[in-house]
Amino acid sequence: MQELNQIVILYAKQGREAVLRSNLAALVAPSRKEHGNLRYEAYVDAADARRFVFIERWTNPESQQHHHNFGEHIRHFHENGDADVERREVFYVLDPIA
Repeated sequence: MQELNQIVILYAKQGREAVLRSNLAALVAPSRKEHGNLRYEAYVDAADARRFVFIERWTNPESQQHHHNFGEHIRHFHENGDADVERREVFYVLDPIA
């Protein structure tokens, strides 16, 4: 099986940065405990407090899909916190070169 490495970038709605930051931070600990997770980090752009970056590494794409589709914390975010997201700017799946 092939590992999955991905970067996801979200933008907060104007004035909702602090709320989104808190909601995104709450995703980190439970995501790190999920089967197949190797890395799950959330960052805020030092130059733009509205831009949030996730760096994820999973043992395989199926583990990430299970996380995204069935993780209770992720479903809760989509139902409650997603309203604070203005847009998803980037979604990259990365292959290592070395």
